Amino acid sequence: MNIKQKQLYFIALLPPQNIQEILTKIKQKFTEKYQSKAALKSPPHLTLQPPFEWDKNEISLLEKHLTKFVRHQTQIPIILDGFAAFKPRVIYINVIKTPELVTIYQNLTTYLESSLNIVDQRSQNRVFSPHITIGFRDLTKDNFHKAWLEFEHQPIHFEFTVAKFTLLIHNGKCWQISKEFDFKTS
Repeated sequence: MNIKQKQLYFIALLPPQNIQEILTKIKQKFTEKYQSKAALKSPPHLTLQPPFEWDKNEISLLEKHLTKFVRHQTQIPIILDGFAAFKPRVIYINVIKTPELVTIYQNLTTYLESSLNIVDQRSQNRVFSPHITIGFRDLTKDNFHKAWLEFEHQPIHFEFTVAKFTLLIHNGKCWQISKEFDFKTS
């Protein structure tokens, strides 16, 4: 008998390791100075498919579909430019909404819904706002305002290309990389 073992997963684009290290240091500053540690529970990332439950025993089916999907994807240019906020609790690094980014987001969410019935109801009612969270909802309103004064006009800019997306799994405490899926090489 196979008992369902639901796990939480999500799909994201991760910056190159050197940029992840810089962004993690900023997240650590939020933990130390503003008592916001929730953003440290995952690597710096840009979410394509928000968290969803999946039977751990069926992970090979999910991976098979993701492998099929990435065969048709090419590298995506990513531009991080400045800090922004979802007031009054979240501070993030703004990701420029390029046509390539919008296309992969729309294609992936459509594919996951049609092939695996994975749907995030909240995302269907929101405009896609690509971002990398630095200070999370555990920021108090007071600390949000203090942090926002510090970061609102602080410059940050990175440009890079992403050649894969990442499936992350929640281990009960934090998010870890489950598997990476390389885009096709042209």
